Amino acid sequence: MERVLVTGGAGFIGSHLVDRLIRDNEVVVLDDLSAGSEENLQQHMDNERFRFIKGSITREKDVNMALDGVTIVFHFAAQPDVRLSVERPKWDFEINVGGSLELLEAMRKNDVKRMVFASSGGTVYGETDVFPTPEVTAFRPISNYGAAKGAFEMYLNSYAELYGIDSVSMRLANVIGPRSAHGVMHDFYMKLKRNPKHLEVLGDGTQEKAYMYISDTVEAALVLAENIGRGHLPVNVSSGERLTVTRIAELVCKELGVPNAHLAYTGGKRGWTGDVVRTDIDITKLASFGWQPRVPLEEGVRLYLRWLIKKFGPVK
Repeated sequence: MERVLVTGGAGFIGSHLVDRLIRDNEVVVLDDLSAGSEENLQQHMDNERFRFIKGSITREKDVNMALDGVTIVFHFAAQPDVRLSVERPKWDFEINVGGSLELLEAMRKNDVKRMVFASSGGTVYGETDVFPTPEVTAFRPISNYGAAKGAFEMYLNSYAELYGIDSVSMRLANVIGPRSAHGVMHDFYMKLKRNPKHLEVLGDGTQEKAYMYISDTVEAALVLAENIGRGHLPVNVSSGERLTVTRIAELVCKELGVPNAHLAYTGGKRGWTGDVVRTDIDITKLASFGWQPRVPLEEGVRLYLRWLIKKFGPVK
């Protein structure tokens, strides 16, 4: 049994990872609750193998406390909003690069040698002409969020070479599922709850993105943690399937019982500044470790929407 640290463990992906890790490990969570919720971890609070620390990756004292006795770090803490990174670039940098480096430096000083990092499979590549996009593709981010994720991957590479800290960067597709409180499906649900006859769609609806369901994401994290080798390894993590924004809108309207809601497009090829119009990442490397998705993408959308309905109520 290992003691593992999950930063951002009260958040959407992090809390699901905790649910899985605690079966076989002692789990420490470090989270400042700026994006996560203690509710996501409530079922573990009385478990003697679980410890929750309310603190930030930007504070050395908090990070050192969280690393006590830890052998591997799952680094999922982040400022997660691409649009906010455009509006507040320095703040985004201080968390996603500065805070991540604070964690990595503390790992060096505490002799913790392994990390699984939640990077981004769309924003780091940005506008590319190579589809499906393999891991060797150069970074061309068009958002500060993507630039920050890419910058920290560079530090993972240098820390592997200089200090022997081995790591995997999970270049994630858009992850969907219970506990998620942002993203296009969540936004569509909330808009239709306000007005079930009308749905505003940002952009022209042709934007096409890679997605995957949360349970498949967690299993991929565990597979990659077991296969950390020497150095820094970037791995694309996705279902291999994609959806256009218009198709998502259709699925949402049907599942919520308002199939005739009017779709009103704001126009333009991007939904917002920094929005990558198409993501299609190559998962050949991930598959080589024996991983394969178990939840078909459109079924994952339906499962997530059913959770939203159960938590927040039906659209009327």
